[in-house]
Amino acid sequence: MNERPTPLERAFELAASGSYRSVDEIRARLKREGFDVAQLTGRTLASQLRHQIKQAREDRAR
Repeated sequence: MNERPTPLERAFELAASGSYRSVDEIRARLKREGFDVAQLTGRTLASQLRHQIKQAREDRAR
């Protein structure tokens, strides 16, 4: 059984961690982890990830 998350799932995990400031940082981390980031494109996805990053960083600051 493959328990490794998809690149999309991992991107949202990283965004929710509050440790990243941008989608580009998340893409770089995914590449280092060996993920194919080709599917991580588009304005809607980038917007969702930026929102998740912002929310997580605000929560972390509290």
